[in-house]
Amino acid sequence: MVVFFDLDGTLTDPFEGITRSVQFALAHFGIDVADRTELAPYIGPPLRESFIARHGLSDEQADEALRQYRVRFSDVGMFENRVYDGVEMMLRALREQGVRLAVATSKPTVFSVKILEHFGLAHYFEEIVGSELSGHRVEKAEVIAEAMMRLNVSAEDVWMVGDRCFDIEGAHQNGMRAVGVRYGYAETDELERAEAEHIVDTVEQLQRFLLEENEK
Repeated sequence: MVVFFDLDGTLTDPFEGITRSVQFALAHFGIDVADRTELAPYIGPPLRESFIARHGLSDEQADEALRQYRVRFSDVGMFENRVYDGVEMMLRALREQGVRLAVATSKPTVFSVKILEHFGLAHYFEEIVGSELSGHRVEKAEVIAEAMMRLNVSAEDVWMVGDRCFDIEGAHQNGMRAVGVRYGYAETDELERAEAEHIVDTVEQLQRFLLEENEK
């Protein structure tokens, strides 16, 4: 069996780093967001599109907002982050049972690798696949397809694990099944609406489910 994991909201909780960096980027345009919980929806989907959809920036402004975001995120934001309790234990247990693991995230690969190395998790994964700083491969379905190609696996052998509808929909577009995790940043009923094949509330439930699937 193969498992692809989303990063933000699934393996780690990036609330501090992402919301502070979005706050920094918006301030460049005179937009003051005092309550950073309002910026939680930025966690998960591609950032450029979120700047346009959520704060009405033009295409040109969104490009500049993304540059401003990366100024802060690449310096301090990426490490304002924490691994969810139980994640490393889960990854170790899966690997011990022969499950192949990869990361498939919309976050740029360069940041994803640094974060996973910082927390000592990178070695659990055969591949860490993300978007490119150039703007290439930002859609989740594209990221998942790239991960499938690199691991040379078939969709029926893979479970995608993520906390947002983008993870579930990206998996389905590639013909694979998906597990939604409620402990991340999904809105109410978001995972149900995306028709995740299975939904869990905790990392412990996720570990148990994946190990059971591996035994089938």
